[in-house]
Amino acid sequence: MFRSYLRLALFALGLLVGVQVPGFIEDYSKRVEAHRLESEQGLAGFRETAARFFNGDLQALVTHYQASNDPVMRSDAQSVGYLVDRASFLELEWQAMQGPWYGQVWHLATAADRELIDETYSAYRYQVLLAPQAIAWGLVCALLLAWLVESLLLLIGMLLGVGRSQKVQQRHWR
Repeated sequence: MFRSYLRLALFALGLLVGVQVPGFIEDYSKRVEAHRLESEQGLAGFRETAARFFNGDLQALVTHYQASNDPVMRSDAQSVGYLVDRASFLELEWQAMQGPWYGQVWHLATAADRELIDETYSAYRYQVLLAPQAIAWGLVCALLLAWLVESLLLLIGMLLGVGRSQKVQQRHWR
């Protein structure tokens, strides 16, 4: 009887963890988009200057700043270069989060920006979504967790000889 309740508890835990996945993905996507839009706002003036003098090439603007005799311009070149690189990175990150759900999950698991993940996690509010994808994630995680834990416990029990009858043990020791 205890085993049945343990299975139910593991299933419930897996279900609750699984329904968090779509919410976290959505929060991460929104955070990336917000940072991307903020980055674009920060570059707006530099984009205008690059459009006016360098045919819209921000890298040419940065190179011009770096080559300047003015120490203030050379100092600003590093800041502008960072803004340009950050905007490019955020654009790529945003594009990765526009793909199908499995692509988003793979990106989050393998290539997402650690700083943005940590930021998303620290602001994340646990929620139980009743959207179809959240229910699917919940069921899959619940079944997987219950199956893995029960398989692991059965394997450990087999290795330790728990649950074997006396006749089976005698037969193997002859």
